[in-house]
Amino acid sequence: MKSIRSQLLAALLGTISLGLLLGAFVIYRSTLAEVDDLFDYQLRQLALSLRDQAFHNAFAPATGDVAEDFDFVIQVWSPEGVRVYYSHPHKTLPGLVQIGYNTIQTPEGNWRVFAAKLNSLVIQVAQPLKVRNQMALRTAMHLLIPLFALLPVLSVLIWILVSRGLAPLNRLAKAVATRSPKALEPLPEQKSPVEVLPLVRSLNDLLARLAEALAAQKAFIADAAHELRTPIAAMQLQAQLVERAETEEEAKVALEDLQAGIHRAGHAVRQLLTLARQDPDMAAKPFASVSLAELARSVIGDQVALAGAKDIDLGLAAADEKALVMGDTEGLRILLANLVENAVRYTPPGGQVDVSVRRQEDGSAIVEVADSGPGIAIKDQSRVFDRFYRGEATTEPGTGLGLAIVKTVADRHGAKVELQNGETGGLRVRVVFAGFGSG
Repeated sequence: MKSIRSQLLAALLGTISLGLLLGAFVIYRSTLAEVDDLFDYQLRQLALSLRDQAFHNAFAPATGDVAEDFDFVIQVWSPEGVRVYYSHPHKTLPGLVQIGYNTIQTPEGNWRVFAAKLNSLVIQVAQPLKVRNQMALRTAMHLLIPLFALLPVLSVLIWILVSRGLAPLNRLAKAVATRSPKALEPLPEQKSPVEVLPLVRSLNDLLARLAEALAAQKAFIADAAHELRTPIAAMQLQAQLVERAETEEEAKVALEDLQAGIHRAGHAVRQLLTLARQDPDMAAKPFASVSLAELARSVIGDQVALAGAKDIDLGLAAADEKALVMGDTEGLRILLANLVENAVRYTPPGGQVDVSVRRQEDGSAIVEVADSGPGIAIKDQSRVFDRFYRGEATTEPGTGLGLAIVKTVADRHGAKVELQNGETGGLRVRVVFAGFGSG
């Protein structure tokens, strides 16, 4: 796992070191230019200082240690081009050069030469460039060594500064670590740096959604336990009645009641499992293209027997084959099956249930289920999508989960569920898949 502190330290020290190296090169080149100017000036001054000297064997060239320590080589030429004086006989220098400054190459390296014509003589003073380079390097090193010596100190200072800069992240990590399912209060934003504030806000949003999910889960479990308690208690009572039945007829009636209770409890459990599987927070299956018309035919076929038992006319009133949506086939089947099953259950015998599938001009798709039942009171329409909610006027047995499941599946698919009572009675449920239609 990479450390931000180590990365920052390495990056900063690397940048500083690179800057020092570039600075060293610039300082060396600048120092060399200054040294060149200084020594060029000395060459000229040395040459001019010899203008009044007599060089016709006036003095012998310097020898020994004095000659070796003297960096300059002096040569004097007569008007006839004869060298009348030289200070270092062992130095290999070219002959007479042009007047002024010159840089020449010799087997011993490059030399800087200044030549001046004074009193009919040409005085030529030369100096090896390596002397200048060595002096420029020494000068640059004297300037840079203290800077490089400061690198360890800079490393410690940078480590301290980076640690202080990362302190808000450490405090944030400790604050997050203290959160638990029982304590999901938001993280403080007041003392957070600007750079950390987006992370704090994102974490607070996550904590809020987690708190809502946990609260919904607790409410769901409590409601489920409450709803299952009644049918379980009823089954226990019915089982006791079966045991106490004195006649075969009484036992048969009690057994039928027990089977009906088991059926209701089983239905409630299946509805709960279905709702849990379709919860938007659960891992969703990948969406695929689904034909709503084909799905409607399949669901109607599954519900025909239930409708026939009540002599209800169940059919597909409209089927637009172009009404296609991207979605979870199983989830959409559950949505439509719950709508049709609810319509059949609440429609009185001899009634009618129509299913319609249409595609709008804007590309959206609509599934509509209309029945001839009692409808839903206006005051209850805003709450029928709540889990386990059943209207006051409801007489049919059920769990209050059917429309909650429909709403959950619709939310997963970005669809909108609309309820409308018919003018002559009955309920019309419309599911609009906005933006999913295709042709």
